[in-house]
Amino acid sequence: MVQNLTRDEVKQKIDAGATVLEALPEQYWEDAHLPGAHCLPLDRVDTLAPELVPDKQSEVIVYCTGPTCPNSGQAAGRLTQLGYQQVYTYKDGKEDWIGAGLPTESAKQAQGSGDDR
Repeated sequence: MVQNLTRDEVKQKIDAGATVLEALPEQYWEDAHLPGAHCLPLDRVDTLAPELVPDKQSEVIVYCTGPTCPNSGQAAGRLTQLGYQQVYTYKDGKEDWIGAGLPTESAKQAQGSGDDR
């Protein structure tokens, strides 16, 4: 069974090295995502999961927009079916994270992060 985490638990697991996956289409991930999160759209879970999370024993946190978005639960359920052992959801999602004033990343930041000196 997949366990839901609070914002504080998510922060602790991120700090401890958990893999974070955003279960939304890529354009939403590009705009803003939790620090270090990878994009895992629902329609690509089966193909991307082995690449993004090769170790099925590692901790994985799946989130989406917020409590009304079903994507995190669906993606987490599929990861469990694929054999991942430590899958968690963050059902309050990106809305809760941003609402708490916590930092996010964007694809634009990643593209502009080269050394311009």
